[in-house]
This record gives sequence, structure tokens and C-alpha cells, in this order.
Amino acid sequence: MSSVFYTARKTIKNYANGGNVLIFATALALIVVNIPSLTDFYNSLWTHELALQVGSFNLFSHHGEPMSIMAFINDALMALFFFSVGLEIKREVLVGELSSFRNALLPIVAAVGGMAVPVLIYIFMARGTAYADGWAIPMATDIAFSLGVLAMLGNRVPIGLKVFLTTLAVVDDIGGILVIALFYSTSIDYTLLLWAAGCIAVLIAGGYAGVQSKMFYAFFGTFVWFFFLNAGIHPTIAGVIVAFTIPAKPVFAPKNYIKTIRKNIGYFSHDDDESLNSRTILDKDQMNWLKEIESASDKVISPLQDMEDTLHPLVNYIIVPLFAFANAGIFFGDMEISQLFHGIAPAIITALVAGKFLGIFIFSWLTIILRLAPMPEGGNWARLASVSMLGGIGFTVSLFIANLSFGTGDAVLSQLLNDSKLGILVASLLAGILGWALMHLTLPKEPAEQENPE
Repeated sequence: MSSVFYTARKTIKNYANGGNVLIFATALALIVVNIPSLTDFYNSLWTHELALQVGSFNLFSHHGEPMSIMAFINDALMALFFFSVGLEIKREVLVGELSSFRNALLPIVAAVGGMAVPVLIYIFMARGTAYADGWAIPMATDIAFSLGVLAMLGNRVPIGLKVFLTTLAVVDDIGGILVIALFYSTSIDYTLLLWAAGCIAVLIAGGYAGVQSKMFYAFFGTFVWFFFLNAGIHPTIAGVIVAFTIPAKPVFAPKNYIKTIRKNIGYFSHDDDESLNSRTILDKDQMNWLKEIESASDKVISPLQDMEDTLHPLVNYIIVPLFAFANAGIFFGDMEISQLFHGIAPAIITALVAGKFLGIFIFSWLTIILRLAPMPEGGNWARLASVSMLGGIGFTVSLFIANLSFGTGDAVLSQLLNDSKLGILVASLLAGILGWALMHLTLPKEPAEQENPE
């Protein structure tokens, strides 16, 4: 159990720190796009084309046309984001909270409620309108933002509630991935899809053969992404599928690793102590001993865990903030306050704030009173309600799905996209502020005692 808590704490810390950068990137986008001298620069920046070309082949192309910077961020960099999510899901299923049915049941049921109720509310409010197709926008919980809010309360938040929210957000991501795969794919090019399937088969075979090279998976994974992009399947799905092919089994068992370490450390113990104390160039034998230790260290960590750990800083501090900076720019110059009270914005706000809260809390309440799963460690009904409110912070994936729903360039859809961004931003702020206030009132004044992760 302590290893699970240690992994959970590390994940929570990564996301919480990333949440601060995400907030900064969002605020910066809102400021820049509303400064008159910078508005045109901001809007035109994303239309520039990108190319990674060898001869006539351009990797960053969609149906033969070069990708814009915006398309690169949304289709390529966000594929890396979903690749990271896929690695996290696979790890959670193997060794995390999702590996135990009893531990996983409450956040899974809560996430289902947190997806179903907002969608039903949105469909009810949007029926018969031009924005009915945006029904999937309020499904998501932004793990970085929500854990960033919890981080403001420090150690007062019991680890059990943090793990509950993290696992719920991971299950939410699974729901978002399925929705993107099923409802946001266009006409399918089955020839390219077969090429993608061939690359996936190579990746699976490599995993069974014990291939540990990260370059191997990156190379074939890149082509899976390219074939999906041009086959009509949304390319972020490629990131998730490739993640599931990454081996979770290391070359060395920990016991063999410890033997290697002890053997090579033993060689050093026979060396002259004075030479070890001085800062001199290592001799050939010492270099070989250390190289063997280094090699063993690489082989005791599975490619899955190594890639997830390596990608966390890239995703949390660069990719997601860049996505937010590119997509959260809402121009307020021609907006009226009435837009918050009619059209798509109130549908999103109601679905995210009220829908997420009701869905997560009611489904959790039913699961606990039916004794199907226990209350999260350190939790009570008031604290569970507070965490449920934080589920309404939908930001990153909600923006992503809004772009898929309305980001076609048509004037009417562009206005819907802008209004949906406004709704997502206001809903996320409301859910964050209300969630923080409720947590502040219901948590103990002193830090909660946490299980020692060591």
C-alpha cells in the first residue's frame, strides 16, 4: 500500500505544479488577445505552417496540406498528451488504484456519474439548437487544475481524497478518449488504417520479444500517428493505442539489479581510499563498473514507467500550457454580458458546475451507502461533496472537445467556439472557487496525518 501512496503522491505533485503553469498560460492568453496592438499578432500566429520534410514527404501534413501551428498543437502535441494519459491508465490498471476492483469501484462509478449527468443536462438545454453537437464538452475533469486547487490547501487534504480525485480524472480521460474515437472521426481511409494496424502489430510484437528501446516505440508510434491523422481517425487516439503497447516489464528483476550493484560497489571497496576521495579522472576499470551500474539501472525500470516519468515535465510544463495559451484566448471586446445567460455558455456552465457536482456526488453516495465501496480514507460526506465540486473544472479536455465540435473556421461555428470557451472558463473558475471554499470550510484546520510513503 505504501508504494501505491508514494506513486500517487508523486503524480499528484506533478499535476499540481503543472496546474500553476496552466493557470499562468491561460491568464497570459486572455491578456494578450485583449491588448489591441497584440490581438492580430495572437490570432495570426497560429495560422503559420509547419513542415518536417524529407524529399516530398512531409510528416506534418494532413491530406497533403501542411499543418498550421494550431493544428500541430491540437493534433500532434496533444497526441503526446494522450500518449502520456495512456501510459498513466496502463500503469494505474497494473499497479495503481485501478488494479484493485474495490479501490477502483468508487472513482469509476463517480466518474460515470460525472460524465453522464452533465451530458444529459447539456442535451436537455441544447436540444434543437446549432450547438447541440457540443454535448461532450462538459464530460471532462481537468486533473492539473483540480489538483492545483487541492495543492493550495496543502497537507490539510487527506491523501485518500487526492487519490480519489486523481483516479476519477483518469477514468474521465478514458471516457473522453472513447468519445473522441467514436464520434470525432471522419470518413475512413482503410488503406492507411491497415498501414497503421501493421505498425501497431510491430509494436506489440516488439513488446512480446522484449524490445526495451524507447526509440523503437517512438519511431513506429510516430507512423501510427501519421497514418491515423490521414486515415480520418483522430490522431490523439493513436497516442493512447501506442501507449498500451509499451512494455511494463523491465529486463532485470530488482533482485538481479541489487546483485549487480553490490558486485560493482564491491570492486570500488578494494580500491585505495585516498584515490576515491580525490576528484580525479576515473580509470578504465572504474568507468566500466559505473557503466554496468548505469546499464542495470536502465534495465530495472520498465519502458512504460521510464517514459511516463520522462514525459510528465514535458506534458505538464510545456504541452498543456501551450495548448491552453493557443486555445484559451477569448476576445472580450465585442462580447456582451448577456452571452453568459443565453446560448451555449450557460449550457456548459450549468452542465459542468451543477452536472459534475450532482453526478459525482450522487453516484458516490449510492455506491457507499450500498456498501459496494468504502468512503475514501480521511473523507466524509461534506469533504466528498467538496471534491465533487472540483470535478466541474473541465478546462483542458473540454477546450479540446470544443475545438473538435466547432473549430472548422465557419463564422457561425467560430462564434460558438468562442462562446463555448467563455462557458468553459467561467465554469472552471466557479467550480474551482466553490470547491476550494467548501474544502477550506470542511477540512481540519491542522494538516492531515499522511501515511509514510517510504
